[in-house]
Amino acid sequence: MSKVRKYFERELSWLEFDKRVLAEATDQEIPLLERLKFLAISSNNLDEFFMVRIGSLKLLQSEGILDTPGSYYSTNELLEKLSSKIRAFNEAQDLCFNEDILPGLKEVGIIQKSFEQLDPIQADHLQRVFFQEVFPLVSPIMVPEGKFPLLTNFKMYLALRLAPEEEGDTEELALLPLEQSLDRFILLPCTKGYEFILLEDFLEAFASEYFPRREIIEVAPFRISRNADMSVQEDLASDLLKEMEQILHMRRISGCVRLELQKDASPEVTALLQEGLELSEQDIYFTEGSLNYAEYFSLGMIDGYAESKYTPWISQESPLIDPARAMFQNIAEGDILLHHPYHKFDSILRFIKEAAEDPAVLAIKQTLYRTSKNSPVVAALQRAAELGKTVTVVVELKARFDEAQNIEWARKLEEAGVQVIYGVRGLKTHSKILVVVRKEQGGIKRYMHFGTGNYNENTAKIYGDISLLTCNETLGQDASAFFNAICGYSQSQTLKKLSMAPIGIKDQLLEMIELEVELKRQGQDAKIMAKLNSLSEPDIINALYKASKAGVDIELNIRGICTLRPGVKDLSENIRVVSIVDRYLEHSRIIYFNHGGSPKVYISSADWMPRNLNRRIELMIPVEDAVHIESLTQFLECYFNDNAKAWELQEDGTYVRIREHSKAAKLMQSQHELQLRAEKEIQIFKQSQNILFEPYRSEDVS
Repeated sequence: MSKVRKYFERELSWLEFDKRVLAEATDQEIPLLERLKFLAISSNNLDEFFMVRIGSLKLLQSEGILDTPGSYYSTNELLEKLSSKIRAFNEAQDLCFNEDILPGLKEVGIIQKSFEQLDPIQADHLQRVFFQEVFPLVSPIMVPEGKFPLLTNFKMYLALRLAPEEEGDTEELALLPLEQSLDRFILLPCTKGYEFILLEDFLEAFASEYFPRREIIEVAPFRISRNADMSVQEDLASDLLKEMEQILHMRRISGCVRLELQKDASPEVTALLQEGLELSEQDIYFTEGSLNYAEYFSLGMIDGYAESKYTPWISQESPLIDPARAMFQNIAEGDILLHHPYHKFDSILRFIKEAAEDPAVLAIKQTLYRTSKNSPVVAALQRAAELGKTVTVVVELKARFDEAQNIEWARKLEEAGVQVIYGVRGLKTHSKILVVVRKEQGGIKRYMHFGTGNYNENTAKIYGDISLLTCNETLGQDASAFFNAICGYSQSQTLKKLSMAPIGIKDQLLEMIELEVELKRQGQDAKIMAKLNSLSEPDIINALYKASKAGVDIELNIRGICTLRPGVKDLSENIRVVSIVDRYLEHSRIIYFNHGGSPKVYISSADWMPRNLNRRIELMIPVEDAVHIESLTQFLECYFNDNAKAWELQEDGTYVRIREHSKAAKLMQSQHELQLRAEKEIQIFKQSQNILFEPYRSEDVS
């Protein structure tokens, strides 16, 4: 048993998730433009992988650290293995784009043209666009020998090899930046359909305008990826806001970790870029398709082409919320559980807006991790402060890749009079909690929202998440204690129902897992179900292994990274791991313990990863209403019964699509089933409201 590797590599598990996303792009049962979006998502995920994971490993390598923490491989071995996997992944992306997506787009009338394919009207149009809109904006960058310019992360450039100007001179290298203010897809005039040319092809055709007296030997599009795995040195930071701005600056000048080129780029231009960017051959990746498939997501969103898109699913009202009554009245009737996006997120926005305007509301306290650019949540909090309410917002400046936006609206909140707390020193505040303190006839009452997802009305339409609205007195006391701890830089007070990371969630999970083991030993039913985004915390995994060996039935729905190894004899043979990739991003965290037939069910902001349980402020919230416990239990069972969009993790770390091996007579798609349930739920409720009981009057009876 000692020779069996108990854990999968985190990085390899991440790439396995990207493969499952890419598989959606190749699934012919999915509408074409949706497949294009899945291809774009897989590309975007890979970009983040390079910035974060490859960037981190490159730092270890540069510092001479040979052993990768938590890995069976050395740093060099892991980088080599990842490079090989990524090249195979890139080839699969190119094949998907060239052999499936691009021909499919042409069939439905969305045509990507080269400059040579343009008709005269289109060529004239592009000439006008170039001289009126592009030529004044784009300026070439000459590359002096030995002085390579600083390039922007993920921006695309054209590398131009210029022939010697005079006899005896050497070739020169120039760069044309594809400015981000320009559309990647240049729309062409056409009588029907949608025709476009890529910006890089467009600029290549007019590159000679920048060097009218020089011969251009070669034009090669490329882009780079920089390391973004930088953490703020909070112990040394007297001003966290300024320190975060410095981190953003450092990312712009950090080391390059990837160079992407078209496969037909010459060895000469490749060598010039490699030398200038100080890269090894391992860092260079060639494509036979298009650079940066992530930008094709916008093409998948163009108007029309309904036959090439999903049939829309409409978010439903919850029957627990009466639109004619204030949210405070609705919540006072009893706890409200919502499953987004099947239930509308509008109810949460309405709760915040009503709290901002209600004269009886004294205070609002909220954590914010990621919001939309023009957030109605932020606007409501500003409004509340302007109306004289005490508003406290814990803003997480260290929310990766959202730092700049968070800094911007944190300052706007401060200007409106909001007390802004920039997180907790040394920890990220990832919890999702809102507390409204209201003065009522019976005294002060607290109304709360707990969630598994961010306060972002846009992502709430495409992310699967859970919301709990409650005015439970004990939860209210815990919520106040939570804010007192993180806003007052004090030690956490004892919480009666809530669990808080980094000091409580992990211990409670381990206790609950151990309790299932003990109940199993006593001959009682024992079962654990969990739905999470990621699982890599070694202590939790070891506890689950122990539970499996004791005979506890364990079902895990892990969307992305999972380093637990299921199905291993005498270790994890009672553990099943599935992953669902479908039209909505599975984002909710739901945990179920059978508890001897009296289930304990929780929702949480935390995944079971070291960073979440040990280095973040997270919350785990008990769901105590029997109806809601049953509802969440059914949600979990629905996910585990999915044989249409679910993948099952194998002992060797690969995933198998369940439908390809299912013997079931009918396929069950969990997300579709949950949508149907939400529709049926509100339909039954409306029908019950329409029933009229009309009594007979005496004159009606003969």
